[in-house]
Amino acid sequence: MKNQVSDAGSTDNRLPNNNANVVKLAPLGSGSPYSLVEAKGVCSVVIVSYKTGEVLMDCIRSVLRQSKLHQLILVDNGNSRQTVQQLNEIADKHSKFEIITGHGNVGFSKGCNLGVRRARGEYILLLNPDSILQIDTLIPALEVFQSYPNTSLLTVRIENVDGTEQRGARRNLMTPWTCCVEQFRLDRLAPNHPHFKRLNLNETTPLSKITPVQCISGAFMLMPKQVFVELGGMDEDYFLHVEDIDFCLRIEKINGSILYLPHVSVIHRKGSSDSFPGIVEWYKARSFCKYFKKHFTEQYPAWALWALSLAIYIRLAIIFPKLIFLWFGNKLLGR
Repeated sequence: MKNQVSDAGSTDNRLPNNNANVVKLAPLGSGSPYSLVEAKGVCSVVIVSYKTGEVLMDCIRSVLRQSKLHQLILVDNGNSRQTVQQLNEIADKHSKFEIITGHGNVGFSKGCNLGVRRARGEYILLLNPDSILQIDTLIPALEVFQSYPNTSLLTVRIENVDGTEQRGARRNLMTPWTCCVEQFRLDRLAPNHPHFKRLNLNETTPLSKITPVQCISGAFMLMPKQVFVELGGMDEDYFLHVEDIDFCLRIEKINGSILYLPHVSVIHRKGSSDSFPGIVEWYKARSFCKYFKKHFTEQYPAWALWALSLAIYIRLAIIFPKLIFLWFGNKLLGR
């Protein structure tokens, strides 16, 4: 069978190796990242998939028709036998499609790092498995890096199925304070005050031109491979969720630039995984707490971060019974 590979075959040692399902970041500075790029001006797309379902096939087909595609690398963190069979059939027909499998569910961050290790395009796109690209989405997106050569990271307009802008696609940096503003809508008290800005910006006036933003969604993250390598890849302490926010904050700390491209759109069908949503929310809560502890221990007193973590887990405890009820209900109805 063609194009089915294990992670052990990669020669890119500046990114993590998967050894007994434990992935560690290699130290930075061990050679020029440019030497890791074989194809200039084109993109390697990395998709991490776990029990994604039929929408994964739609995603893959939309990527394979992109004219600026160098590779499509699918990291199989665990899919059904039927899905794997379909993936292998597509790989047999398309030489650009590679599958990394056999490592188990190592989480989203580690999966991204595994995929980028095999990437040989000048640019990489981290794409969610339930995202659908329009025809030639990559062409105008990659052109932005020529017009704005100092760009570290780029996203496009991420839409719901009904065409509305998706929540979280563009946002301000997440801090304990911006979370409070968003949760309790404190922005209504002082809508023009710089300290009362909302976290999510999808309900603000839509953008009409290329604009710098502070934070974007991991559903579509396009960047030069050099940027990813120099930042050390995704932080693997995050198993699921918040790793994209952490990545954007690290770009902010090195004075990098994140751009939002409003005239190119991608459809993101959220909630396509067959995973139990309670487990997803559990990992999300853990990731939030890790993020705040990692980045804000010097700015906030310990008691404030402890109270915030407590509030996060109380919220989880409140919604957990509802998630169980809905999940079992959908299973009984065959959804």
